[in-house]
Amino acid sequence: IMKTEFFYQKKFESVQSFKTELKEYIHYYNHDRIKQKLKGLSPVQYRTQSLVLT
Repeated sequence: IMKTEFFYQKKFESVQSFKTELKEYIHYYNHDRIKQKLKGLSPVQYRTQSLVLT
């Protein structure tokens, strides 16, 4: 998923810009991206919900 959503769609000016944008993408993927498999929650929200319920 990361290759199709992030890597193949961009050209990076430097290694540093790649690293910066990769960190931003990983944060987006884990905190903001909604997944239907996870009942409409982001991965972090889903994991947090599981901890609260136990």
